[in-house]
Amino acid sequence: MKKRALLSVSDKSGILEFAKALESLDYEILSTGGTMKHLAENGVSVTAVDEVTGFPEIMEGRVKTLNPFIHGGLLAKRDNPAHQAQMEEHQIHPIDIVCVNLYPFKETISKADVTTEDAIENIDIGGPAMLRASAKNHAYVTVIVDATDYEQVLAELKADGQTTDETRRRLAAKVFRHTAAYDALIAGYLTDLAGEEFPEQVTYTYELKQPLRYGENPHQKAAFYSKPLGSDFSIAYAEQLHGKELSYNNIQDANAAIQIVKEFDAPAAVAVKHMNPCGVGTSQTIEDAFHKAYEADPVSIFGGIIALNREVDVATAEHLSKIFLEIVIAPSFTEEAIELLTKKKNIRLLTISFEQNKQDKWNTVSVEGGLLMQEPDSFGFKDADIRVATDREPTEAEWEAMKLGWAVVKHVKSNAIVVSDNERTLGVGAGQMNRVGAAGIALTQAGERAKGAALASDAFFPMDDTVEAAAKAGITAIIQPGGSVKDEDSIKKANEYGITMVFTGVRHFKH
Repeated sequence: MKKRALLSVSDKSGILEFAKALESLDYEILSTGGTMKHLAENGVSVTAVDEVTGFPEIMEGRVKTLNPFIHGGLLAKRDNPAHQAQMEEHQIHPIDIVCVNLYPFKETISKADVTTEDAIENIDIGGPAMLRASAKNHAYVTVIVDATDYEQVLAELKADGQTTDETRRRLAAKVFRHTAAYDALIAGYLTDLAGEEFPEQVTYTYELKQPLRYGENPHQKAAFYSKPLGSDFSIAYAEQLHGKELSYNNIQDANAAIQIVKEFDAPAAVAVKHMNPCGVGTSQTIEDAFHKAYEADPVSIFGGIIALNREVDVATAEHLSKIFLEIVIAPSFTEEAIELLTKKKNIRLLTISFEQNKQDKWNTVSVEGGLLMQEPDSFGFKDADIRVATDREPTEAEWEAMKLGWAVVKHVKSNAIVVSDNERTLGVGAGQMNRVGAAGIALTQAGERAKGAALASDAFFPMDDTVEAAAKAGITAIIQPGGSVKDEDSIKKANEYGITMVFTGVRHFKH
């Protein structure tokens, strides 16, 4: 009795060569639809699945392989006498190799104009059933879902007449990962259609982008995965033009820089170290914006990550090339800028799409034994219910300085304080256990530049000590959420020093 291989793929790469090799090894080839036509037209002898089942494809191809003659051939235990007797009784022929691709559901729902009907029609039923049946019975069946595995399977068949137990188990595991990812995309799509925010179960799938040399520290293993159909405006979908591969910490820092630069419409430059901004600048040109970011903290920027929201020209590249930087991220680089920057062997140059600022619906963070989900913090200044809490109204320059500080402070680890003017950050206090401590760091860094500047806080002041420190440093405007039981103390202190203080009503903790 000839061995059988069932081939039905949408990805035709390598399938003809694979089928011909199986045919030379005396396999009978079963197939359906486009795969069968492709093989037959290229000289492969093919048996149609409906010849095996004795039943035609029906319901526009929705039902064709869901049949005992197929699934009995996949699921039968070859060393089980009862199974063998039933196969003989019902004239079921075993199937030894299964090579199947699934309907292109991900590609379908990625289309901007996809209809629900089209998405539903691209949910494969028979394909996953065959793959799962074959993978379950991998003690006897070799199942392939990836064209890169053809070569190894053929090598083992030619050498020993069969694949090894180890190979079949590895391929079976790949199949279950593949079908699980496929189902996760379908579940996510239908859950969104149904409008359910927090269903009783949630399943995400990610695709390996690259193994990493190590994690946060050299003794930790790590890898980088990207979310299918994730935001193009993200580090996961960046294109690397130059430099050595990204590290775990590079990716974390680059992600932080991208999230901050998203806040600005005007030309802006963001410098990040350890996931906190060390300098943010805005101006009329990207060159001047970078100058502002650099001047904000010329010490911490060393070895940092830079994100810019305009094309990098040669003038800006001249300045970038004079500093040791890990990464420069921008929508594009001119040819002259690339030629100049690539003289530095290790600097990474990345481009990301600033055209479509699509944002993932949920942010997720893993914790030991679980997962936290929340909406992204996309609340901006224009969304806030702004209230001037003090006697003095802000000047136009103070408004602009507060807007910049408030845009940045929500991206700083809490407790967070940012001191800024209307074009750049002047001091950043990050990750402190008390607010006045964070203010002390930011104000010390700003130094004399704090005079006439604005101070932004990610959360309310529990006491008036932060206002006192700000006043002594020369701050003239404060923006904070308000909402403390001691707000009146802070307001009184601000009025005492002639500071204008604005309440936003919105907290921006970042842990």
